[in-house]
Amino acid sequence: MSMNETSSGSFSFPTATRRQMLSRAAVGFGSLALASLIKSDGTAQGATPDPLAPRLPHFPAKAKRVIFLFMKGGPSHLDTFDPKPLLTRDDGKPLPFAKPRVQFAPTGNLLKSPWSFKQYGESGTWVSELFPQLAQRVDDLCFVHSVHGTNPAHGGAVLKLHTGSDNFVRPSMGSWVSYGLGTDNSDLPAFVTICPTLAHGGINNWGSAFLPATYQGTPLGNASVPSDKAQVKFIANPQLPREIQRMQLDQLRKMNRDHQAHSGPEASLEARINSFELAFRMQAEMPRVEDLSQESAATQKLYGMDNPVTANFGRMCLLARRFAENGVRFIQVTHSDSKVQWDQHSDLKNGHEKNAKEVDGPIAGLLYDLKERGLLEDTLVWWGGEFGRTPTVEGSNGRDHNPEGFTMWLAGGGTKPGYHHGATDDYGFYAAQDKVHIHDMHATILHLLGLDHERLTYRYAGRDFRLTDIEGNVVKEIVG
Repeated sequence: MSMNETSSGSFSFPTATRRQMLSRAAVGFGSLALASLIKSDGTAQGATPDPLAPRLPHFPAKAKRVIFLFMKGGPSHLDTFDPKPLLTRDDGKPLPFAKPRVQFAPTGNLLKSPWSFKQYGESGTWVSELFPQLAQRVDDLCFVHSVHGTNPAHGGAVLKLHTGSDNFVRPSMGSWVSYGLGTDNSDLPAFVTICPTLAHGGINNWGSAFLPATYQGTPLGNASVPSDKAQVKFIANPQLPREIQRMQLDQLRKMNRDHQAHSGPEASLEARINSFELAFRMQAEMPRVEDLSQESAATQKLYGMDNPVTANFGRMCLLARRFAENGVRFIQVTHSDSKVQWDQHSDLKNGHEKNAKEVDGPIAGLLYDLKERGLLEDTLVWWGGEFGRTPTVEGSNGRDHNPEGFTMWLAGGGTKPGYHHGATDDYGFYAAQDKVHIHDMHATILHLLGLDHERLTYRYAGRDFRLTDIEGNVVKEIVG
C-alpha cells in the first residue's frame, strides 16, 4: 500500500499548504499549464475568475475567428498576384525612379517575372502560374495590393506583422483577439499557432507580453518539426493518472474556498487554478482534435495529404479547419522550415516554385472545405508574408526584401469576394494607390471581428496600449 492509499482503497493527501498544492498541480499538468497558459509566478494582472469566457464584441461581428496563413520570408507579389507589364517590357533596364532610402541589400536593374499570368474567375483576377489551384478560388478572395510596412529586415517586419511593433515586445494579434473575445470552447486554448517559426521574434510572435499570460498562443511544434510530429508539449502525464489529477484539482479548489472564506476573493489565484483546469480538460480534447484519422480519405486528399510535396502543409491546414470548427478563436499556420522559406535573394524561380507547390493545393482545399461546411462565412482567412520583394534584381536571379508595397489577401469573414483594393506603382516597388499600412490591416481584421481597435486597450505602465498603437484605420472598402 502506498503512503497515500487508505485501507479502503481510496486516496488521501498529506497535509500541504495551498502554495505546495499549486506547485504539485503545476508539476502534474506539465509545462502546458505554466508555459502556455499562465505566468511563471502565477499572477495574472487584470485576470478574472474565467478570463477566456466568451465576451460580446463592441458591435455585431462579421467574423467569429481568424485563420492566418503566414508565408514566412516574404513571397513576391510581382510573381504571384500583382503582374507588371512594364516590368516585363523594361527587363534589365534601370529603375526609372529612386529606390527607398533604407534598403536591406543593394539591388541592380529591373527583373521581369519568370512566370506568366492569366485571368481567372468572374472577377478576372490575374494569377501567376505558380498558383494554378488557388486560381480556381479567386472569386472568394479579397486582394489588398497596396500593403506597406516600415522595416526591411525579417526580425522587425515579422514582429510588426504579428504584434504591431517592430522595436518593442508587445502582445501578439492572436493574444489581443483572445483578450477581446475569449473563446467558444472551454476545453481548448483560444489561440493556437501551428509549427511557428522560432526565428525573427520567436515566441514574441505568439506571446501575450504584458497581457495576462492566459491569452498567450499555444504552439504545436515549430517550423523545424514535421507537422505530423507537431503536438502540444506535455499534454499528457504518464506518471499521474487522470483520476489522481482530478482529485488534486478538487482538493486545490476546496483549499482555495477555505482560504477565500477568511481572506476574500483573489482573482490571480483563481485564474491560475482555472488554467490547471483547462490543462486537465485539454488532455482529452486536444488529442481528439489533432487526430486526423477521423477525416475521410477524400478530405485528406483535398488537403494534399496523399502527396509528399503537399502533405506537411496540408496537414497544418486541415488542423486549422478542425480547430476553427471546435471554437478556437485565432489559428496561425506558418509555412516555413529551418530556413527562411520564401526569402529568395537568389534562385527566385526554383525557390518560389518549390514553395508554391507546397501550399497551393492545401490552401485551395482549405478554402473549398470551409465554404462547403458553411464556415467561410464567419471565418476570416488571412494570407501573406512580412513584406514583398523588389522589382529590381539582387545578384543575378533573386529579389530583395520590399516592405514598401506588396499584396495580401483575405477570404470570408465579411470581406468582399472577388474584390481588389489598392495598387503598387507601374513596376511594383511602392504602394501607390489607396495605401494600406500594417496597422490598417490590423484595424480592419479587428473590425471584422466586431472589435474597435481604438477601444480594445489594456492599461500597462501608466498608459493604455492597443494593437495599432496610435495609428490604424479600418479599410472600409474591403468590408462586405
